Amino acid sequence: MADSRTTAEGGMSTSYGFREVAEGEKQGMVNEVFHKVAKRYDIMNDVMSAGLHRAWKDAMIAALNPRKDPDYKVLDVAGGTGDIAFRIIEASGRQAHATVLDINGSMLSVGAERAAKRKLSDNLTFVEANAEELPFEPGTFDAYTIAFGIRNVPHIDVALKEAYRVLKRGGRLLVLEFSEVDMPLLDRIYDEWSFKAIPQFGKMITGDAEPYQYLVESIRKFPNQSDFAAMIRDAGFSRVTFTNYTGGIAALHSGWKL
Repeated sequence: MADSRTTAEGGMSTSYGFREVAEGEKQGMVNEVFHKVAKRYDIMNDVMSAGLHRAWKDAMIAALNPRKDPDYKVLDVAGGTGDIAFRIIEASGRQAHATVLDINGSMLSVGAERAAKRKLSDNLTFVEANAEELPFEPGTFDAYTIAFGIRNVPHIDVALKEAYRVLKRGGRLLVLEFSEVDMPLLDRIYDEWSFKAIPQFGKMITGDAEPYQYLVESIRKFPNQSDFAAMIRDAGFSRVTFTNYTGGIAALHSGWKL
């Protein structure tokens, strides 16, 4: 079936939602989606999660528990608008430094503007680059975070290996992503919301339903919790766990470079 999930064996690199595309074609198509929604990205997340993404992100930062230390360095990938990075800096008492990396310049521009308004620019570096080819030396960061972005990376296995490479020994990976609902009634309600309501809300907000249709479909193609945990282990991480939020609508995956 076109809407069946991919597994730990791969398949996301040629999946643009429920459409199969040629190898190498997905990244450009995904980039276009985020150019379209960059200035309304927070509204998009509210629509996609019915506002729950804020609580999930807060839980992610609580799990990270960043040190109140100017030498504490975090890499936040696919976080162009700064939503996760801002939370990390505030949780560290404005001590830590976060590098925000995104392949999409439009998203990074929004993040830089928001950082300046919050007077957080001194704690942040914005880098335009690909998660599959990080421009950093091995062992640079204490933590690597990515929220609702890993499913948009064509070669997830490559990105996870890059995460492992740039982390210090003892560093932590945290991945927050939409996942597989494990409650029978909730999954039906969520499907109705996703496929009928979200694209229509997207059209009302941005004038274009297509980006939202892709995002909904990409959630259903992403590997389930167990398969994604296996991918994290395959990349070299230890003590790999996941925590479901709201019946599995989202899940927080954790791994350590030991």
